[in-house]
Amino acid sequence: MKQHQNHSAMAARLNWTDALPATHAAALARIAGVQPTVYARTRNHLEGSVTGLSPYLTHGVTTLPEVLLELLQLEPLAVNHKLVYELGWREFFRHVWSHAQAGIFQSLHPGPLADTAYAPELPVDIRQACTGVPVIDEAVRSLYATGTLHNHARMWLASYVVHIRQVHWRAGADWLVAHLLDGDLASNHLSWQWVAGTGSHKPYLFNADNVARFAPAHWHSHGSVIDRSYEALDLIARTAQKKPLSPARNILAGDALSIEPALHTKPPQDLQITAPQAAAVAQLKGRDVWLVHPWALRAPPTDVHKDTVMIGVYLREHHQAWPWPEARWRWVDSAMADLTPQRWWVNSTELAAALAGAASVRSVDDPHIASWLKPLAQLDAAPTLFPPVNRQCASFSQWWTRATRGIDTASDLAKHPNRLALA
Repeated sequence: MKQHQNHSAMAARLNWTDALPATHAAALARIAGVQPTVYARTRNHLEGSVTGLSPYLTHGVTTLPEVLLELLQLEPLAVNHKLVYELGWREFFRHVWSHAQAGIFQSLHPGPLADTAYAPELPVDIRQACTGVPVIDEAVRSLYATGTLHNHARMWLASYVVHIRQVHWRAGADWLVAHLLDGDLASNHLSWQWVAGTGSHKPYLFNADNVARFAPAHWHSHGSVIDRSYEALDLIARTAQKKPLSPARNILAGDALSIEPALHTKPPQDLQITAPQAAAVAQLKGRDVWLVHPWALRAPPTDVHKDTVMIGVYLREHHQAWPWPEARWRWVDSAMADLTPQRWWVNSTELAAALAGAASVRSVDDPHIASWLKPLAQLDAAPTLFPPVNRQCASFSQWWTRATRGIDTASDLAKHPNRLALA
């Protein structure tokens, strides 16, 4: 277990801002470094060309329209270019969330097995990267150490959890989103449903040959439980196991099981994020207020005048339900502190009381916290890239057809981000 202990120590020491500075300038630098043609050719390879933009998009440091406009400075893109297509997936997941609401946390439709056939909790050997399947253990270690994970590795991990170990997708989705720096409830949970077959027409499966094609050698998993044909894997996925498949080795009593980072429902004390203080509240009387929150970590729109008071808010209700590892708290707060030194750890009742004397309160709409902010503030619509599709779409292809109707190039898309809703 020495290797696991070393990985745990590394994760404990790592400051995620070292690799991904939490600034708008860093996001723009990443966009400028994108090579669209190389991305399209290599993006499925773990060592391929990926953008690394997901944390910046999740936390609103940049936006989809800004990303596309910056990409178009590099080269012209067809509307169906792989990069534009991937931006579409993020917006599609928000489309599903807007219609399904809390339904995204339940199976959208039946999968290969009844929900009751799956185990309700994630096994400890997966959580601690002790499965003995290299691709899974490496994925979990990478997740804990960096807060990020290549999309292909996320799919492999989810497929193993749901179809090989027959653990319910919700257990895996809740665990993964908690440890991701770019953890977005729509993108994460709906991706798990796509893999599980409850959000798609069939289960997503992978095998050792697939890993060998797209991952570096130390991830290769020949001779493991995934070294089977797709037909054999499909049979496993569709057959309820009387005794679920076990890990490659038993976890022994003396093993060090400390690789998984702790999750925290409140920010680290040294960040000095406090409850609203009386003096600060008094200064809001008759003033306009702009609320900065973890999903809109960018400067306010240009129509917000310079005398507006900017306050950062972390809502207790959200974080009690969805805690973060310490490294994510620090990354998000690094970005928030660049916008305002005044940051509050507060519940919605306390926030309402603190803002009661303000002349006006504005912020950006986001479904992670909108239910608590809507009674307190005017919420600006979050920037979107694609024309809105009001009719609920059950699949990405259906949504894509409607969202890109009449659009031939990415330039056309960038020029018309707010077209009338399509029927």
